Amino acid sequence: MSTHDITAAERLLAREQTITIGGLITLTLLAWLWIVIGAGTGMSTMAMTTFEFPPPVRPGMVIAWTPAYAVIMFFMWWVMMIAMMIPSAAPMILLYARVARHAQQRGQMESGVLPTSAFVGGYLASWFVFSLAATFAQWGLERAGLLHQMLMWSTSATLTGGLLIAAGLYQLTPLKAACLEHCRSPASYLSRHWRDGRLGAFRMGLAHGTYCLGCCAVLMALLFAGGAMNLVWIAGLAIVVLIEKVAPWGVWFAHALAAVMILAGGWILLGGAL
Repeated sequence: MSTHDITAAERLLAREQTITIGGLITLTLLAWLWIVIGAGTGMSTMAMTTFEFPPPVRPGMVIAWTPAYAVIMFFMWWVMMIAMMIPSAAPMILLYARVARHAQQRGQMESGVLPTSAFVGGYLASWFVFSLAATFAQWGLERAGLLHQMLMWSTSATLTGGLLIAAGLYQLTPLKAACLEHCRSPASYLSRHWRDGRLGAFRMGLAHGTYCLGCCAVLMALLFAGGAMNLVWIAGLAIVVLIEKVAPWGVWFAHALAAVMILAGGWILLGGAL
């Protein structure tokens, strides 16, 4: 390959990286915008946001879900997961795009449009499944009287404390450690699990998303404690996930956070709050 060809290839790679970064930023911002304007719930997000934790207990009534309302709740969860998880998944996505282009240049992958969107689609599909489960869990908790239907946060000390302790203990398990190590090592994942083509990209994204579920799903369950539409809680958990996956001291942070959550959960269960 000539020097001119190498320079042209580098320019192409840089342009595609810029497009990918721009796409991820746009997707994330649109998801956050949808959350801020209420995610189709008809409620003011400001009314569902509080710095108090546990959130204040307020009287409420349980209204039967309609199919339309269930769909709104599902998309609320899925868009929320997109807003919270895309930033921490960006290093993996960008590395995949770079490696895929190099593979095309070496003739190891079919030329054409990079299948990065398929990789992202596979990743989001894993959180699609989580969002279905979260929607059913929300419905069940509301019916049991443990979750305020309008404000979408816990009304039970047992639920709040139990979720915190469970999340804290999970932070210390081998499964959490293995999934977190995977999410912190994108190059290792791509070298061991590479698949060609759009279907291969989708499967790789889905597998990566499954690891992320193992790393973060229990943390996401804390939205039931602090409020599924509480902007303070949503942003806080998003920052926690980003630090765990990206910061050099992310593993230490995850262990320190475990102690904080266990202590906080115990304090709530012992009557320190609610």
